[in-house]
Amino acid sequence: MNDIKICVIGLGYVGLPLARLFSTRYPTVGFDMNQGRVDALMQGHDVTLEVSDELLQDAIEKHGFKCTTSLEDIKDCNFYVVAVPTPVDENNRPDLKPLIGASETVGKVISKGDVVVYESTVYPGVTEEECLPVVERVSGLKYNVDFFAGYSPERINPGDKQHTVEKIKKVTSGSTPEVADLVDGVYNSVLVNGTHKAPSIRVAEASKIIENSQRDVNIAFMNELAKIFNAMGIDTHDVIEAASSKWNFIKLSPGLVGGHCISVDPYYLIQKAQVYGVLPRVMTNARRLNDGMGDYVANQVIRLMNKKGVMVKDAKILILGITFKENCPDIRNTKVVDIYQTLREYTSNITVFDPWANADAVMKEYQIPIVSESRQLKICEYDVIILAVAHEAFLKMDLRVLQEEHGIIYDVKGVLPRDIVDGRL
Repeated sequence: MNDIKICVIGLGYVGLPLARLFSTRYPTVGFDMNQGRVDALMQGHDVTLEVSDELLQDAIEKHGFKCTTSLEDIKDCNFYVVAVPTPVDENNRPDLKPLIGASETVGKVISKGDVVVYESTVYPGVTEEECLPVVERVSGLKYNVDFFAGYSPERINPGDKQHTVEKIKKVTSGSTPEVADLVDGVYNSVLVNGTHKAPSIRVAEASKIIENSQRDVNIAFMNELAKIFNAMGIDTHDVIEAASSKWNFIKLSPGLVGGHCISVDPYYLIQKAQVYGVLPRVMTNARRLNDGMGDYVANQVIRLMNKKGVMVKDAKILILGITFKENCPDIRNTKVVDIYQTLREYTSNITVFDPWANADAVMKEYQIPIVSESRQLKICEYDVIILAVAHEAFLKMDLRVLQEEHGIIYDVKGVLPRDIVDGRL
């Protein structure tokens, strides 16, 4: 493996941390179509905050890590890793365009004997049935004769500073036993906790997609319980605390399911299952239930306002947080937007405050203006405050003043002191 030179295609939440890690052991180049992204990285800053400025600058200065948009800069690589998004379209159907585009890029630069490894989350069969034929067509090379492939699903958890990429145990696979060993060896050489070598690419693909589907189903169950217990006037979190005293109870909380993984990946398996004549009812119902939780929260808030005599029409509402999870700038598929849109039918006086989110990105993606600094807020002026994201900064805010003014505080995350909230999910 001494002659390995790696190119990571796609420098987002997954690709950049992986490329930075590889650069500590192998000559590594990061490729991305976004020139602005590449320029910012070469200046030593990652706007996703997944890689610290110190680590990134160290990779550039000490290990020769380079980011580029030029195909010429990656032609001499021999181990290509594809880490591009796999979104769904407006009808929740898998959108493979980024993956096909990346495969075309690989096809333009791959040479005989090279290996391409896919990290993007897909349904079983995509790598060999959709991606590699594109590489063959563009390159003129034959799969498993002239070039080889592997699949090692990403396990990046945005904003998680404990389970960082070097500490994640990775699943690996290869298109031949020898290539499987090579791929496994390359990943093993940079990972603290090693790898699990799957028997085939399809098994590795399937393992990734059920990781996120399982979590989606489990959270959907908790969300369904929250709806039941809220209707009964029972606090769901109290129920969960009591039940978790049993040794084998799996403790999860209800909540909004957004982001680029859990709220998206199950659709890939749902669609593929139907091709084989299987209707995945549990996953489909879980997706439907979780997708509706933003609207449910908004209506719970409206119900509380009516009970407390707070006028809904033209009410002044403050939503704390718009990223899809706490202490992270990632706004992809955030379901806080659904809370906003439902309440927007009743009032235009809604302020969204999030010190982690990029205001320009939020406006471009969702057409929602946000406030980024707390000094722009005066808590006592609002009729309603909704804690939608559990950023640490929000937990330090003094929200009791609103309670004194007879306003409503709704806690989506169940993290605020019980005595100051009027309702929680």
